[in-house]
Amino acid sequence: MSQLVWLLDRGAALVAYPTLYLAVLTGILYNTESFGMLHEAAQRIHIESSVFAMIVTLLHAGLGVLDAWFVVTGQVPAPAYSMQYFLGGVTVGAGALLMLVVAVLGFTDPKRFHHPWGPRVVHSFAYAGFAFGTIHAAAIGTDLTGLIRPLLGPSVAFLVYVLLLRLLMLRGIPSNTTPG
Repeated sequence: MSQLVWLLDRGAALVAYPTLYLAVLTGILYNTESFGMLHEAAQRIHIESSVFAMIVTLLHAGLGVLDAWFVVTGQVPAPAYSMQYFLGGVTVGAGALLMLVVAVLGFTDPKRFHHPWGPRVVHSFAYAGFAFGTIHAAAIGTDLTGLIRPLLGPSVAFLVYVLLLRLLMLRGIPSNTTPG
């Protein structure tokens, strides 16, 4: 039973992270028309991919809590790293989930909070949740350590690049300035 939970938890995580990545990427491209075809594609799939990412993330969170319970109670062997490191990774994952849930609540009912939330606040929480999720994946997904340098680092760097590009476009800095 515990091995099945571990496998389902890891499987859910392996689906959740790329879908969260896609949700964040399409969220960056969603409101910036200057991205052209990417902007149109993002508008078609952002909400659906975000909902799917959140469902898979919640599945991963539920299975992860159960898996962590098995580890903490000694029903399965402890991981190869220290228990403090394991619990720190679980805590960062809980923080990521909390940020994503707040973003979802802000999106579904912006009047829930004292001041109605705009898309920027919701997306800020979503980006922060993704950042915490990335740290969680790097910290506790130690069986994926070999993927951190070749895959995780460059993909996060690409997200930061697209986000900075969007900020430049929103501020109206011309993209093709020619020296006069």
